[in-house]
Amino acid sequence: MFSFHHAHWATIDADQPTSHRALDTANALNEGIGWVWGGMLPTDAHGRRGGAEILMRDLEQGGYIPIIVVNHKVTDQGRGITTSPLHEFAPDTDDTRKLRSQPRDQFRLAHLYRMLESGGWASPRRIGGVIGYDADCILIHDLDREVPSYDNSLLGEYDARFEDRVALVNGGAPSTPNRIGECKMCEFWPHCEKVLEEKHDVSLVVNGGHATLLREAGVNTVDELAAWHGDDPEEWHGVPFAEVQVFAKAWLHDIPLIRRVDSLHVQRADVEVDIDMESYQDHGAYLWGTLLTEPGKEPVYRPFVTWDPLPTRDEGRMFAEFWGWLTEVRRMALQRGLSFAAYCYSKSAENRWLIDSAKRFRGMNEMPALEEINHFIESDEWVDMFDAVKDQFLCPHGRGLKKIAPAAGFSWRDPEAGGEASMSWYRDAVGYEGDPVHDQRERILRYNEDDVWATRVLREWMSSPQALEVPDVAQLDQIFRGENGPA
Repeated sequence: MFSFHHAHWATIDADQPTSHRALDTANALNEGIGWVWGGMLPTDAHGRRGGAEILMRDLEQGGYIPIIVVNHKVTDQGRGITTSPLHEFAPDTDDTRKLRSQPRDQFRLAHLYRMLESGGWASPRRIGGVIGYDADCILIHDLDREVPSYDNSLLGEYDARFEDRVALVNGGAPSTPNRIGECKMCEFWPHCEKVLEEKHDVSLVVNGGHATLLREAGVNTVDELAAWHGDDPEEWHGVPFAEVQVFAKAWLHDIPLIRRVDSLHVQRADVEVDIDMESYQDHGAYLWGTLLTEPGKEPVYRPFVTWDPLPTRDEGRMFAEFWGWLTEVRRMALQRGLSFAAYCYSKSAENRWLIDSAKRFRGMNEMPALEEINHFIESDEWVDMFDAVKDQFLCPHGRGLKKIAPAAGFSWRDPEAGGEASMSWYRDAVGYEGDPVHDQRERILRYNEDDVWATRVLREWMSSPQALEVPDVAQLDQIFRGENGPA
């Protein structure tokens, strides 16, 4: 039954069995109710199942438009996408927002649209909406829009993937592993990785799309890729093919880094601060970890943290304290006639929360102005070690800090250290589902301390003669030819 029912809207009772929810949703759609909240669509003839937070009747063209509500950001500052206000459905070009890519949302909308279509309830406009974490608009997705990375429309790509999965379940398609981006989050990856490594499968060194192009060209293994001669495969794009061959040769010889340059350079300073931020989804940044290195002193780790569950205004108090400390370190260095630099690894996340924190907590005591934050971000004092690595090394196993720092001799104390794991630790640490687990707080701080130490160790290593022992491209070719005969 409907929990609430009005001529223009209905809320489906979420406590009843799924089959009853589906029946109530179908009845509401057949009645032409304007807004259906919490709808569960009936399983269609293809076995699809799913529901939408909102099913909105298209008053202009008939049928329904699926709108989903998600717990992450779906737009960023920019321009060019289509949005609608929350209080009325009026899609228009938005000059203040740009798209934040969230393929999972787009495929869910395509899935729901096909279900609506199967039931005869789909709007002919073939669009869907997403309300993100900020809840400031409805992002409109054109499901017929061509997506260059897919070389297909969103609906077309969804249909192809759905057909593949149905064929796989029915035994009509091979089920051999193939590495793609989502593999790192899959519980079966350890098994698949072992199978792929035994085969030297080419997907171990290229992404899924490139692996398909290579297989079409008759290249199925890393060995065949490394030994390729002649022109690049047809329709090759993105990473230069010559670099991909370097990756293959390095993988075969278990070499984690290849030098691009004859000599290495890393910006150094008298006073150095390594910074690593920890956030939880789009709720906020709860930890700014720092490692201060001054002349003649041992490095000192200092975390600025709030354990109040996000979102919380205590995040603003903590951020202002962190920024005040960093500003004082910079001021004291200048006063003593010493150079200063702050370091992080892949600063896009840190930059986002530096700016976002100053905006969200504007007006709080000691909160820096946005102009002050932007001045720091744009200054030469803010150094991204990711860029230093990207510009001077080829990285066959990826450029992530967990992949690169071991080459400099650094290892994390926690064997499960990683961004995905820290999300789970945080939920326990603040007690989202029970009492706070204080051991998990210590675990997060230890992990964060290791992260800032990793950037420092990497910088020290890149400044040392040992880093020049990493083979360059020509030396790698010599190694490869020596083992495989004349190229």
